[in-house]
Amino acid sequence: MEKHLIALDLDGTLLTDSKVISERNLNTIRKAREEGHIVCIATGRPHRASVNYYHEMELDTPMVNFNGALIHHPKNHYWDAIHSPMSIRTAHAIIHTCYELGVKNILAEVRDDVFLDQYDEELMNIFQTSDTPIKVGSLKNELKTDPTSILIHPEVDKIQELRDHLTNYHAEMIDHRKWGAPWHVIEIVRAGLNKAVGLQKIAHYYHIPPERIIAFGDEDNDLEMLEYAGVGVAMDNAISELKDVANYVTHSNEGDGISTFLLDYLNLSRKAM
Repeated sequence: MEKHLIALDLDGTLLTDSKVISERNLNTIRKAREEGHIVCIATGRPHRASVNYYHEMELDTPMVNFNGALIHHPKNHYWDAIHSPMSIRTAHAIIHTCYELGVKNILAEVRDDVFLDQYDEELMNIFQTSDTPIKVGSLKNELKTDPTSILIHPEVDKIQELRDHLTNYHAEMIDHRKWGAPWHVIEIVRAGLNKAVGLQKIAHYYHIPPERIIAFGDEDNDLEMLEYAGVGVAMDNAISELKDVANYVTHSNEGDGISTFLLDYLNLSRKAM
């Protein structure tokens, strides 16, 4: 079997609903790596919220964070990392729109620095880590550096109005995606960025052609990545739009879909599993 590059989305894909990697998925990923295949993470999460899974899988590969706004190598600081934030001017224009529409909250991230517009204990529990404090205060005043991403938590009935505004007034500068339930969050990064951009850079680094890239995902921020990969795999719990562009559909994130697919596709089933 020729060497493949395996790209893993985290939430709703590799991770169970309890945000852990199942033992079966972990063992299969380990076996795939032992057979010479390359495994990487491609996620909308920041580095700080994904690096623990990186270490748990004992990876030594580059990683795609913020849906392609940060492409870097956690273990090799000499690797040619790419950080592509949006301009502070664009960020402030979006923040102003959010204030006018009256959204619940806004969060901005500059690599691993976190800025939260209004105190929200539930949001802070999700985004805060032990070594990453969150600075709380009006983003109009506190955000002074080009942000890697902006997360908007709108009222549910304001989601479409906000997304329409972002498309109509900022389409040339930013791309926006919506998270799945229960978090109806809109994530914004600089225009032209997506997971496929990061995956292409990693594939080039390892000299892996698209036809030998296996990419797993479940949400709309995985669309470009699954289209780029020669083997795009949607989870059973994925949105219908992703299943439409995928080459295959596997079991859900709760049903060890990644393990099931890799065992069969890479012929690992008969190799000491």
